[in-house]
Amino acid sequence: MIRKANKEDIHRIIELLHQVNMVHHKLRPDLFKPYTTKYSAQELESILVDDNTPVFVYDDGGVQGYAFCQITEHKGDQLLQDIKTLYIDDICVDEKARGKHVGKALYEYVSDYAQSIGCNNITLNVWEGNDPALHFYRNMGMQVQKTTMEVILK
Repeated sequence: MIRKANKEDIHRIIELLHQVNMVHHKLRPDLFKPYTTKYSAQELESILVDDNTPVFVYDDGGVQGYAFCQITEHKGDQLLQDIKTLYIDDICVDEKARGKHVGKALYEYVSDYAQSIGCNNITLNVWEGNDPALHFYRNMGMQVQKTTMEVILK
C-alpha cells in the first residue's frame, strides 16, 4: 500500500536515505560524502507537514520505499507559461525489495497524484552513470527535458 509518510516513518526513511546516498557516493565521490543523508530527522519533520513537499511511502507491513516530491507553480512569469510541476526529488526502493515492482508502484502513484492536483508535468534528475535509474524512468515513459553539463577543473 502506498500512503503519505508520517513522523513514525522518519527512522526508516533515514535508513533508505543512506542507501540512496551510497549509490550517489559510489558514482560521484567527488561530490557526495559517504555514510550520511540528505536530510536530518528534524528536516524530515518539516518536509512531512508541508503540502508542497509530499512524501509517499510503500508500506507492506514495513516501509520498502519512498518518493520525495516537490510541487512548484509558475504563474504570470514573463518568460514561462503558467505551469504546475511535480518534481520527484528522490525515489528509493530498499535494496532487499528491488525487482518487486515497488518503484513502479511508487512512480505510478506519484503520477496519479500529480494529475489529481492539476500538474502539467513530472520532472526529476538522474545522475550520469546511474544506468538502472535511467532505464527505469525511461520505461516509465519519461524522456530527456534538458541536460546539465559540467567540466571538472583541477
